[in-house]
Amino acid sequence: MAPAHSFFVVDDDQDIVNILKKVLEMEGHQAFGYTSSLPVMEEILRKKPDCILLDMLMPELDGLTLLKQIRNHPDLQTLKVVIVSGKAYEVDRKRAYDCGADGYITKPVNMQSFPDTIRRVMADRIQLSYWGVHGTMPVPGPLTVKYGGNTSCVSMEFPRGGFFIFDAGTGIKVLSNHIMANSISLVGAKLFISHPHWDHINGLPFFVPLYLQGNEIEILGPAHGDTTMRDLISGQMDGAYFPVNIKEFSAMVSFRDLREGEIKIDGIRVKSMLLNHPGNCLGYRVEYRERVICYITDNELYPAGNPLYNAHYLNQLSGFIKHADVLITDCTYTDEEYEGKSGWGHSSITPVVELAHRSRVKSLHLFHHDPDHSDDDIDRILETAQSILHDRKSGTRCIAPREAQHFQI
Repeated sequence: MAPAHSFFVVDDDQDIVNILKKVLEMEGHQAFGYTSSLPVMEEILRKKPDCILLDMLMPELDGLTLLKQIRNHPDLQTLKVVIVSGKAYEVDRKRAYDCGADGYITKPVNMQSFPDTIRRVMADRIQLSYWGVHGTMPVPGPLTVKYGGNTSCVSMEFPRGGFFIFDAGTGIKVLSNHIMANSISLVGAKLFISHPHWDHINGLPFFVPLYLQGNEIEILGPAHGDTTMRDLISGQMDGAYFPVNIKEFSAMVSFRDLREGEIKIDGIRVKSMLLNHPGNCLGYRVEYRERVICYITDNELYPAGNPLYNAHYLNQLSGFIKHADVLITDCTYTDEEYEGKSGWGHSSITPVVELAHRSRVKSLHLFHHDPDHSDDDIDRILETAQSILHDRKSGTRCIAPREAQHFQI
């Protein structure tokens, strides 16, 4: 059970104060309400709350001014501040984070997701979720009930409100259903594409938030020569392949071409590295407050003894994923299967486990399973990986995530 905290709810709307106080108290917290921001600073220093839910558009003293006062006070550096505002614009969200906010919730407040959002802010955890774990093609049916049959899609929700999605295989339809059922707003969301092979983009046209006004979604990924990410996405939705094109998107959708390098989004550092796979394929390293999650798919690790074995590339990749809290990586084949599939752009179990152990990864998540692999096959691959790590006396833990499984990092 999550620990109880003390909260200040500061909003000039008494109804909002009453509702948020009631929800927090139902969660076992202590809550105090204020409809004026003027006495709040003095009350903060006197009562020492753990978190403040603060309206941006307060009369007398606006929320951002109060936030700056809090952040400039030496005794309040650990105090959590969450802006609760009717302003859903990305520019206002960015201003709040630049001033030191720990979270941003838009009105009307979604009471279904509100308690979980507050828990994540207070725990300062990333929610890592899996929506599709197979590769190449979806494989629904009785043999894939345990792990799920959808193709690549992973999401990360950050305490400060950031929402990252990695790849848009058929699993993104499961994510879409989750977002719609929980009325999640995607303002400032980022969709990172590893590469434009079909199993990583063919679910995108079925991602409902793209068709809803008010959402702001940026799609990022590697260009292929002079073919941009926008061209790649719009091409698969051309009338010859799909009846709805990107002109039907009602959300504010933008595109960004990535190469190897680094970008920073609301204090989250995202590094990218070209992987060993046909065409341009990027792996991603996400760094947030000393936590690291690496998304590395699709990628071929040539085993030692293979004529194409590349020690330099292996060293580069090992450095890229070094000390990751979670490594999500391509483990498509058994070692025996790989012998007939070398050069197909995917890895087998032993080189993947050796890489994770060598790089001192804390948790290895097996991903991008072969479409011929049933739940039982994945179980056996997982057992093999765990056995290798046990023999190495490794500190790396290995699991095989399931579709719709969530982790707090």
